Amino acid sequence: MDRIDVMRLFVRIVERGSFAQAARDLQVPRATATHAIQRLEADLGARLLERTTRIVRPTLDGALYHERCLRILADLDDAESIFRNAEPRGPLRVDMQGTIARFFVLPGLPEFIARYPGIALTLSEGDRMVDLITEGVDCVVRAGELSDSSLTGRRIAALKQATLASPAYLERHGIPATPDALDGHRMVAYLASATGRPYPLEFERDGRRWEVPLPYDIVVQGAEIYTASGVAGLGLFQVPRYRVEHQIAARQLVPVLEDFPPPPMPVSVLYPQSRHLPSRLRVFIDWLADRLRSAETSR
Repeated sequence: MDRIDVMRLFVRIVERGSFAQAARDLQVPRATATHAIQRLEADLGARLLERTTRIVRPTLDGALYHERCLRILADLDDAESIFRNAEPRGPLRVDMQGTIARFFVLPGLPEFIARYPGIALTLSEGDRMVDLITEGVDCVVRAGELSDSSLTGRRIAALKQATLASPAYLERHGIPATPDALDGHRMVAYLASATGRPYPLEFERDGRRWEVPLPYDIVVQGAEIYTASGVAGLGLFQVPRYRVEHQIAARQLVPVLEDFPPPPMPVSVLYPQSRHLPSRLRVFIDWLADRLRSAETSR
């Protein structure tokens, strides 16, 4: 391995906290990776990594070298892209909510792959906070307000939301006319992981905003079970409208309080703080933002 390859290997070992996982990511034998780092440490005259039975982490010297490697590799990638007019390439791991993947990403993915054949995309589905560095994930796509200051975020969309209920629920409780007329109604409670408390229902009109916490019979976490609870008649609930258009058309759900819509749901891409954004990640973020924007404009 030449010095640049060894730098890339070293950076990936620090990111993954594992020789084996880094070697697997870069498709080199584990023994080759071990020997390359031993040779690097010998050449530099410094111990760069601390190895335990559970994890590999950088020493103080290793942390300094890691930072320099990031800068060198970023400048090298940028330079090569300029002079070669190179297309983005390399592995790209993205974690996102399943509904965003199903409705926006997967239908357009053949077009993305045809446009960027050098990008090896891996998608995973999740709605939890991911340790991007440890888990080797390049970015996560999340809906809702975000507060993790350790990551850099780019808001790429604001999805229209609706307040909904099943026909059976509305037969029992009636159709509310305004947010001030929700006495006697119930909601499906969605638990906020940040606070451990359910979100209230939210409404907006003419610059005024309502937050209405209603009594509930069930508390949920997860987009699919949240919507399914509403279809089952367990209460009012609020979701991005794109997710339930087919259930509205099938009369499984009925929009209510349409003159008082919930605030739009922000969608953001989060990635580790760094001055350098790899071109493969940059083009994916731009492509996804266009997909979401086009879908919302067409509604």
